[in-house]
Amino acid sequence: EHRAGGERMSTETPMFPLGSVLLPSMLLPLHVFEDRYRLMIEHVLAGDGTFGVTMIERGSEVGGHDVRAAVGCTARVLDAEQQPDGRWHLVAVGTERISVDEWLPDDPFPRAMVSSLPDTATTVTAWDELVTSFRSLIELVERVTGSTDLAPGVPMADDPAMATFEMAAVAPIGPLDRYRVLSSTDVDARRLLLLDAFEHATVLVNDAPSN
Repeated sequence: EHRAGGERMSTETPMFPLGSVLLPSMLLPLHVFEDRYRLMIEHVLAGDGTFGVTMIERGSEVGGHDVRAAVGCTARVLDAEQQPDGRWHLVAVGTERISVDEWLPDDPFPRAMVSSLPDTATTVTAWDELVTSFRSLIELVERVTGSTDLAPGVPMADDPAMATFEMAAVAPIGPLDRYRVLSSTDVDARRLLLLDAFEHATVLVNDAPSN
């Protein structure tokens, strides 16, 4: 079902509101136990294997009565396994940023009319500065935590637009910073948001008490 809104096309999509932000390229493991979401997953798997994810700004993932963000991300199911008791274990990946145009009734599961949200500005400056800041932060976190698998090879995308999402997905930044990055349709503005977030994260990691 489509309908035109200006030049944008709105499509009815099953939606999974979560307490976290999904970004393009980001893996999303899900443990689905609530009846309405179990029904939704069956519907998704019988269709094209995609659904929308939005961050819950206030409220709970369980039982509804939440306030949901207006910008989200499409997720594509990579692997789905149903347990004997009916629960689902899923792994999905974020694919495309979406704008939520209108929420539909949650019966039988959350649904919304959504449209693609492309970048409006893609010119980027001082890109190397961001890459250096990102790699320095990752190296710092790896030294502090002893982990070496935080971001193998990232940024992987040659395209700065996608690379900003990849960096935001793996860097130790908060959900609001991730949401700002997701919501920004100007690649250079995302670069500045990430530079600021990486600077704050570096200070926090340096100030954290060591074990």
